[in-house]
Amino acid sequence: MLAMRPDCERCGADLPAHLGGGFICSFECTFCASCADELDEQCPNCGGELLDRPTRAPDLLERYPASTERKHQA
Repeated sequence: MLAMRPDCERCGADLPAHLGGGFICSFECTFCASCADELDEQCPNCGGELLDRPTRAPDLLERYPASTERKHQA
C-alpha cells in the first residue's frame, strides 16, 4: 500500500491523499505537479519516472490513513 506522503519533497507543498496533484516514483518519492514539471518528470533521488499519484477515497482514509511524515527539508 502506498504511504501517501503529505508533502512535496522539493518545495514542501501540501499534497492531501484525497486530492490529485501528487507525483511519485517507484520508491514513493513524492513531488507536486509544478516540481515534477520542472524536473522533467524524472525523480532527482533515483532517476526513476515520476507518475501521477493515485488518490485515496476519503472513506478509505479512515481505515488506511495517509502518512504524516513530511520529507521536505527546509
